[in-house]
Amino acid sequence: MFIAYAVVGLLLAAGLTMSAVGTFTRVEKVIASMLGLGVPESWLPRLATLKALGAVGLVVGLWVPLIGEAAAVGVFLYFVGAVVTHLRAKDHEIAPAGVFVVLAVAAFVLRLASA
Repeated sequence: MFIAYAVVGLLLAAGLTMSAVGTFTRVEKVIASMLGLGVPESWLPRLATLKALGAVGLVVGLWVPLIGEAAAVGVFLYFVGAVVTHLRAKDHEIAPAGVFVVLAVAAFVLRLASA
């Protein structure tokens, strides 16, 4: 199970890193999407930091199971919030956030199973 966690955790960490970098560097498509959902611009650096910390936590979780589990829960909660934000804005393009939710659940379950 550890190998499965490593694959899912690293895949999720890579996606989080790309998303965080896109927010930090203000990639137009990323920023326009978030602002279009009503996310205040002042929140963007904090949200990018949370994604980056989630990625770090998943990688550290390869060696420290509790950190990996906590990171997976945090990423799950972050992206459940993202799905809710999309739905409240009447934007039904929730597939990317939904994929992150599923990967976070998989990472959590696999990390538990491999401990």
